[in-house]
Amino acid sequence: MKNFIYILLLATVSIACDTPSSSNNEGCEAIFEYVNKELSSIDTLPGFELNNPKMRIQGTVFERDGETPAKNVIVYIYHTNRKGVYETKGNEKGWARRHGIYRGWIKTDDTGKYIFYTFRPAPYPGRSEPAHIHFTVKEPDKNEYYIDSIVFEDDPLLSKNAGEKKNPRGGNGIIKLIKEGDLLIAERDIILGLNVPNYE
Repeated sequence: MKNFIYILLLATVSIACDTPSSSNNEGCEAIFEYVNKELSSIDTLPGFELNNPKMRIQGTVFERDGETPAKNVIVYIYHTNRKGVYETKGNEKGWARRHGIYRGWIKTDDTGKYIFYTFRPAPYPGRSEPAHIHFTVKEPDKNEYYIDSIVFEDDPLLSKNAGEKKNPRGGNGIIKLIKEGDLLIAERDIILGLNVPNYE
C-alpha cells in the first residue's frame, strides 16, 4: 500500500510538472537543486561505479525545429536503484527525499550534446510499469517542464503497443540499448517543446 501511494504521488508530480508557460510546475523545481555544482554537458550519477549494468545516456537537444542544436539547456534525470526503489540515505532535503540519490544534471554545450553516466534501473517492485528514467528540461527563457521518460525496448514489461505512442513529449523515449564494451549506450535526442502543451 505504501508503494502504491508513493507511485501515485510521483504520478501527480509528473502531471503538475506540465507546461513551460505555467508557474505550477511542482516537482520540476528539482531541476534547480544542483545548488553550487558547476554544470557541464557530462555528469556521472552516484552509484555508477558500484552498480551494473553500467549505462551511458547520450544525445543532442534540439530547438523546436528539430535541427538546430540547443545550447545552455539544463537536463535533469532521476531513477530507481537496482531493486526498483528511489533509494535515499535518510538525510535528503528537497525533492531528493522523493527522487532519491540517483539523479544528475547537465547543461548542454554549444552543439546541444549531453551525456549521463549511470546504471540501468529496475522497475518498481510488484508493479507492471516498465523501468524508466525521468527527464525534466529547463530552457534559458522558459519554465521547466517534463518530457517522456526513457524506457527500454527490451523490457518485458513494455507493452507491444508502446512503440506506437502518439505525440511523445520531447521525442521518442523508447530506447534500444547498444552494448559498447562494459557500457550500455542509450541514445536519446530531445526536441524542445515537441508535443508539450502550451509551449510558446
